[in-house]
Amino acid sequence: MTSFFSVATESQYEQKIQRSVFIGHASSAQDEEEARQFIAEIREEHAQATHNCYAYRVGLSENPLTYYNDHGEPSGTAGRPILSAILKADVTNTVVVVTRYYGGRKLGVRGLIDAYHSTAAGALEQAGRVEIIPRVPLVITCEYSELDQVNYLLSQHDAVIKKTDYKDNVSHELLVPEADCAAVIAQLSAIPGVEWKGNVQSG
Repeated sequence: MTSFFSVATESQYEQKIQRSVFIGHASSAQDEEEARQFIAEIREEHAQATHNCYAYRVGLSENPLTYYNDHGEPSGTAGRPILSAILKADVTNTVVVVTRYYGGRKLGVRGLIDAYHSTAAGALEQAGRVEIIPRVPLVITCEYSELDQVNYLLSQHDAVIKKTDYKDNVSHELLVPEADCAAVIAQLSAIPGVEWKGNVQSG
């Protein structure tokens, strides 16, 4: 897999089910720490709520880290359905909290599962999706005479130039798509006077 999806923006979705108010909050999170920080913010904002159940999925790999919590609801009726909505939306680096204000009428196991799943799904739908391309850092140095050739090569591989220093030679700090990194290094190495460094393998 060469790309992933996350939520495009922070969102909120609210619905009323059998007198209970369910509020879904979705946000991006680069790692578990960011996910837990968002959860803490929502729990503080809705401290008077009956429940603040949540799930998150973080990591750009074939096996992202997943976690969920029912926060007092019967086991399996809240956190897992929220995580299921995240998985169905096929997003990672994403956290969803569903807040419930109890309205006095019990929903039963099936009703809770449906309520938490649909609220999470609504928040995720409103947030939209954005593509994430995993990139690795790379620093290259070249002579001025080779700069046009180097820049053309980089543009062909969708490399992002973060910073450029113009001194005796030209130095680029790059973010290169992980899937293209080996090819970029091989092509750069074939250009006389070009040097590179980074925590990547050239083979």
